[in-house]
Amino acid sequence: MKYLALLLLLSCANVETSVEASLAQEAPFVQEAAVELPPNYLNKEGTTIASRVIPGEGFERVDYPKGTFGEYLQHRPLKPHGAKVFYYNGDEKYTQDHHAAVLDMDVGVEDLQQCADAVMRLRAEFLLEEERYSDIHFNFVNGFNADYARWRKGDRIWIKGNKAGWKTGTGPTTGPKAFKSYLRWVFMYANTASLSKEVKAVPIEEIEAGDLFLIGGFPGHTVIVVDKAMNATTGEVEVLLAQSFMPAQSVHVLKNPKRSDGNPWHSLTEFAEEVETIEYWFKRTDLRRF
Repeated sequence: MKYLALLLLLSCANVETSVEASLAQEAPFVQEAAVELPPNYLNKEGTTIASRVIPGEGFERVDYPKGTFGEYLQHRPLKPHGAKVFYYNGDEKYTQDHHAAVLDMDVGVEDLQQCADAVMRLRAEFLLEEERYSDIHFNFVNGFNADYARWRKGDRIWIKGNKAGWKTGTGPTTGPKAFKSYLRWVFMYANTASLSKEVKAVPIEEIEAGDLFLIGGFPGHTVIVVDKAMNATTGEVEVLLAQSFMPAQSVHVLKNPKRSDGNPWHSLTEFAEEVETIEYWFKRTDLRRF
């Protein structure tokens, strides 16, 4: 069973001075223009991560080759600007102030697509799009290898107690419905603990889109790097992080808690021994790669 982490909520109030109020009454068009100006890191009309979130001044987005996981993540479709994060049961998340964008992918109607599940789905859908079927496999907590290529040929998984195995199915199943059924088995029986055994450690200086900050446990947590930008002059690196969480919820791009304007870019210079995200803490040594 997966458990809900208790998170600390921070709130602030905007105080409008009497001078500002007076100006608003005398020249409301000035106030309206200011409100309509988007942050300099955001293109509200952008439909993908790469076209929505603008790198900081002096930074350029890394141009990943087509067919790589990094390029796939950069061009994941987003829901329209202002979209909310919802739990699997249709309820709004308790806070709507932790995300900068929401990925355009369904959550499902069960409490299954949590943090590791969302990461595995992104990885699996990328490999599916590239027709790399034999590379789609995830281990269950008990060590069983859920191999999509075998599922695609028609075999099915059985579970009895702590044991799992394959049984003969009715024939090849290659459509999206069968793929989602395969992922449901993965979501039910894999988690951060099992995923941690399938990825390798990476020095944080080598961070790339597609990498994970991952703590395997019961529960643990993981966030995925979905974009990267670099400053050619200073060598500084910034990344965007995305997550699902508990209960299962919309996959969303996280704001940076160290930046008061809601900017989602996380600079590696901000990562000391601890890597602070807006809802969880990792260590620098928790970076992993498929």
